[in-house]
Amino acid sequence: MGKIILTGDRPTGKLHLGHFVGSLRRRVELQNSGEFERIFIMIADAQALTDNADNPDKVRQNIIEVALDYLSCGLDPEKSTIFIQSQVPELCELAFYYMNLVTVQRLQRNPTVKSEIQLRGFSESATEGDTTQRQGIPVGFFTYPISQASDITAFKATTVPVGADQEPMIEQTREIVHKFNSVYGETLVEPEILLPDNAACLRLPGTDGKAKMSKSLGNCIYLSDSAEDVRKKVMTMYTDPNHLRVEDPGQVEGNTVFTYLDAFSTPEHFEKYLPDYASLDELKAHYRRGGLGDVKVKKFLIAVLNEILDPIRERRHYFEQRIEEVYRMLEEGSAVARATAAETLNDVRNAMRINYFADKELINEQAERFRNSSN
Repeated sequence: MGKIILTGDRPTGKLHLGHFVGSLRRRVELQNSGEFERIFIMIADAQALTDNADNPDKVRQNIIEVALDYLSCGLDPEKSTIFIQSQVPELCELAFYYMNLVTVQRLQRNPTVKSEIQLRGFSESATEGDTTQRQGIPVGFFTYPISQASDITAFKATTVPVGADQEPMIEQTREIVHKFNSVYGETLVEPEILLPDNAACLRLPGTDGKAKMSKSLGNCIYLSDSAEDVRKKVMTMYTDPNHLRVEDPGQVEGNTVFTYLDAFSTPEHFEKYLPDYASLDELKAHYRRGGLGDVKVKKFLIAVLNEILDPIRERRHYFEQRIEEVYRMLEEGSAVARATAAETLNDVRNAMRINYFADKELINEQAERFRNSSN
């Protein structure tokens, strides 16, 4: 069997630079590498509804935003199958069967689930009708790792390119695959995680220096931001709070501007926009010893980011004028994805021996048994 990719994003807003360096840029590279037999890119609207059930319009409106971001970054529907999760109902049935292979205690230990519960303000102790507590944890949200396992295994994905924060989810998928195959026989494919190869890309911080760029924290630079938006956001970006004067020595570690330069800048950028320095190491060395102001470094970062985002903005504008075509692409991709998932579901049903009507041998055996018992 060839190598297959499954990855995707929740449509809770436009995609940002964290998505871009965390996995989106790599997806485009992998798509164009010719290394993979099939690539499935999922817009995970069903997962988004697990913590947005009271705001379905938010998810509905952002389907097209995410699709536009995908296309503008270079994902090609001729090379990758782009689809909407809710339009593949086979995923729900697979998740239902997998629920019997995972304990509540195991889900509670999942680090990603725990951190996401805290991030979204859910309460593990909230009771029905208690208005003094935070909202309790929706069951669909709590079982998100099982749903993700369904998504991955439905397409027999061998490789899942994601950010480092998703490692516990992939590990849980591997556990489910192992348990299913142990009980029912070799049926499902165990996936491998593919992390960004640039350490700065593993968890890009927000513009405020927080641990992670997040829509809910309002610290994002979006792929669709204008050049002026990027300029404004970078100029207010968190740096070294002790670097008060140009001549002061500065700290690079934990300095968001330099983290972004680690993730995005190349030697060619220095040659084009900051020829006084041959490399990022030289720039860091000058900042550390003092004599280099934050504004100069930020202006360089602005130039780097806008060079990267300019072609993305241009392609986005192109597809924004062809929205009907984008929806048609999503519909066709969803049909392909559903046919693929149906094949896996059929394999799962056969392995679990719940393929009653397709199992002619079973029907014949039972018919013979009852005929013999009545004689």
